[in-house]
Amino acid sequence: MASFASTECSLPLPQSRLSLPTQHKHHHGNGGCSTFLQLQRAATHKSKSLSFTVSAQGTIPRVSVERNDRSSFVKTSAVRYLTGSVTRTQGLRFAVVVARFNEIVTKQLLEGALATFKNYSVQDEDIDVVWVPGSFEIGIAAERLGKSGKYHAVLCIGAVIRGDTSHYDAVANSAASGVLSAGLSSGVPCIFGVLTCDNMEQALNRAGGKSGNKGSETALTAIEMASLFEHHLK
Repeated sequence: MASFASTECSLPLPQSRLSLPTQHKHHHGNGGCSTFLQLQRAATHKSKSLSFTVSAQGTIPRVSVERNDRSSFVKTSAVRYLTGSVTRTQGLRFAVVVARFNEIVTKQLLEGALATFKNYSVQDEDIDVVWVPGSFEIGIAAERLGKSGKYHAVLCIGAVIRGDTSHYDAVANSAASGVLSAGLSSGVPCIFGVLTCDNMEQALNRAGGKSGNKGSETALTAIEMASLFEHHLK
């Protein structure tokens, strides 16, 4: 005598019907065995559910799934792209931390940054310049400025030039990690504008020479990040 089992259950699901029919029949002598699995979503005006019945007679399954209302997929709103603006500078305040070491380079980087701020309508009274002894000290000054709540971004300017010892690596790495830590700790964008060059010629080329002025480039980055945080990420 063939065995028979029936199970019914109801699960909440979004309104739809799935249909993936497959059929398999297998006969043994005078008898036959089949298994039928049907999944159907039933919805009312108050709730939606999935009901299914499993009946087994023998061991070979037959599965039927139906899809209903293909337009019932979850609809998402349009993706929003948030970017900073270099034209919405009104009310934005900036601090510039400048290392005095290698001043022949850092002073030109500062001049490039200030010129860019002016070109993008940042007022002089909205900029404070803070001098520190060297690039190693930039990070801690930037963190204090960021935590003061007075500035929308802190621009960090310095120049580390490789010498005959490993001192270059220690200072360059410390300057980079210090500026990063200042931004993470204060929640205010701290922009890395420290040159790390093999020689003085490379540094001067990046401070207004044939490679442009990196101080100007980082000032533009500071404006964009300040705008992004002020208008979108508050």
